[in-house]
Formats: sequence, C-alpha cells, structure tokens
Amino acid sequence: MAGANGQTMIRVKDVTKSYKRDKLNIPVLTNISLSVPEGEFLALMGPSGSGKTTLLNLIAGIDRPNSGEVVVNGVDIGTLSESALAKWRSTHVGFIFQFYNLLPVLTAYENVELPLLLTRLPKAEKRKHVEAALTLVGLGDRIHHYPKQLSGGQEQRVAIARAIVTDPTILVADEPTGDLDKASATEIMTLLERLNKEFKKTIIMVTHDPRAAEKAHKVMHLEKGELTA
Repeated sequence: MAGANGQTMIRVKDVTKSYKRDKLNIPVLTNISLSVPEGEFLALMGPSGSGKTTLLNLIAGIDRPNSGEVVVNGVDIGTLSESALAKWRSTHVGFIFQFYNLLPVLTAYENVELPLLLTRLPKAEKRKHVEAALTLVGLGDRIHHYPKQLSGGQEQRVAIARAIVTDPTILVADEPTGDLDKASATEIMTLLERLNKEFKKTIIMVTHDPRAAEKAHKVMHLEKGELTA
C-alpha cells in the first residue's frame, strides 16, 4: 500500500533487539523487517511481552537495535549521536502514551507548549501553534484548565495536542485508548483517524483493542519476536 506520494516513511531492516538481565540475554525482536509508507496508519498487535513497545521505541528513536537498520524519512537514526538523536526526536516524533504523561501543575496550554520550549519560535508563534493544536483536538475552550479538571478522554486529547504541536513527521501511540472508557476511546480513535486522513500524519499504534485496530489501514501481529501481517 503506497502513501500519498508513494514514498516509504519508515524502513526497519533485519532488526534484532535483546536485553541483558543479570547474565541472561533475553531476545525480544528477531530479524524484524517492516516498511511503512508515508501517510500510513499501522496498528501493531500481539500478546504482552511480544516486543510491540520495543519496536515502537526503536522507530521513535527512544531505543537502539542490537543489529539492523531503522530509517525514518531517509535518516538512519541508529547512526545518530545521542544529542543528534534527541534533536531528531523533538522535531520528527510526536508521542502519545497510555497514561497521558501530563504535568499536573501545568495547564492544558502549558502542557502542550512544552515541546515548543526547545524551539526558537517567537512567543506569538508558539501561542498560535498551541491554540491551533488544542482547537484541533476540540479543547479550545479548556486551555487554562489543569489536568485534574479534565476527564480522562480530555487529558488524552491534551496529550495528542502536545504530540502534534511541532507538526512531527510521525506519530507513535502506545495503547492510546488503554486507560479510557469505551466512549472516550472511540473519540480518541476518531481523532487519530482524522489526523491521518485530513493531515496525512503517518501513525504507528500499539494496541490490544481490536476496535481501535479497526481504524488503522493495516494491522500487523508480533508473536515471540516475529512480525506477521
């Protein structure tokens, strides 16, 4: 399935990842290869411990493979230094987590603004970006609310606004509906679907929820470190 312009956005080639625990070497991913076109919405499913989040973290540049390549938008991120990788992440990756990771002492506006503090944008431009992101997720009237004043679904929408405020190349979502009731989960998946369809965002999502996976273009399964369509 080709993206909007047929380009490959993410290419994972022969990636192997294991972790050391005491003297044990625990394999998590074994010779994984994956190609994701620009504009794709991919869901990764599989049992707990199958390596879904590990694969997501490798694509997002949070972790590095033991061997193999992870190329995102033409950049082999495994070859970047730690400082260059941190800068790359801040520009190119929007993160959405199961538990929102909002700072309780900051308002919705201030939480969404956080990624922009690393940029050289003028204050007026930052405000424009933050307000646009919060309006897009339907929270333009909640910008001065603190997380404790919001519902779980609203908190996750603030987290999504924070993820998109820098206009990242890819969005990675780890169980974005895992802590939500059915109605809120449906709202969040509708929002992600809109970001993919209208704004052409490439999205990689880890989920246990078959209803959430239905919104994706493609579903792949990880089982014992191996990937199948």
